[in-house]
Amino acid sequence: MSFTLRQLRYFLAVAEGGTVSGAAQSLAVSQSAVTESIKALELDLGVQLFERRRRGLAVTQQGQQFYRHATRILSAVSDARQSFADDAVATTGRLNLGVTALVAGYVLPDVLARYRRAHPAIELRAIEDSAEYLEHLLVGGELDVAILEVSSLRDHAALQVEVFERSPYKLWLPLGHRLTESEVVDVAEIGREKLIVLTTDDAEAGAERVLAELGARPEVGFRTRSVEAVRSLVATGAGVALLPDLVYRPWSLEGDRIENRRVTGAVPEARVGIAWRRGSVVQPAARDLIAMARLRTSMRPR
Repeated sequence: MSFTLRQLRYFLAVAEGGTVSGAAQSLAVSQSAVTESIKALELDLGVQLFERRRRGLAVTQQGQQFYRHATRILSAVSDARQSFADDAVATTGRLNLGVTALVAGYVLPDVLARYRRAHPAIELRAIEDSAEYLEHLLVGGELDVAILEVSSLRDHAALQVEVFERSPYKLWLPLGHRLTESEVVDVAEIGREKLIVLTTDDAEAGAERVLAELGARPEVGFRTRSVEAVRSLVATGAGVALLPDLVYRPWSLEGDRIENRRVTGAVPEARVGIAWRRGSVVQPAARDLIAMARLRTSMRPR
């Protein structure tokens, strides 16, 4: 028996939502349909994709590996469908693209891989820099588009922005931490922990916004520009972290498990979007990248 595209969609919905009930609701199907689909997928693959817990499901290491394959498969299927809607004449030209560091690591590879397959004739020039500098280049006409966390932008009047990724902040915890006993952590508990702070892009400012909104003031234990350092420090019990779910992975480089939990209150989101100069003529090369970013949104389970 071979797995189906439907099984892949159901798997991604459970992996990203953490519960069968939530996945079923987002997919508009019954919980039993999702459960049977996951069981059949695990039987077909011969591995356990989820750890069954009292309050939901956690992706196993094998499940995390399969998650990457599943997203690529569905992305390729989407590309195949999109190819019939594209113009018969290949788009040519040059695209000057800017990205920030976190975007480069967690969003750009998927968008760019599909863009290159669809438009191999485009000469692509990409640079990575701070959001402030990329905004300067956009306004000056030196970049066609930039993909970044849009809350970093200052001159909204000069830029057109389209958000295609919304990622809530969640609390990262080491395996066995006392706060992992709850699916949702009370914000007062965060104030009793040491915080590991990521300083790349807008991550530190974003964490500060979340804490200010929720009224928590934890002690900062360490600041770093490395996401992998955050993972390792959290996994070994040096502290907890508050980061967008977009960058969460359940394993450190050393193979230690990292848990994540929702936080009580109206938690702000990180918003990743694509920006270009307002009023400018969007060239076909840039227009098609914007379309690819929109397609990423449609590929993610809601």
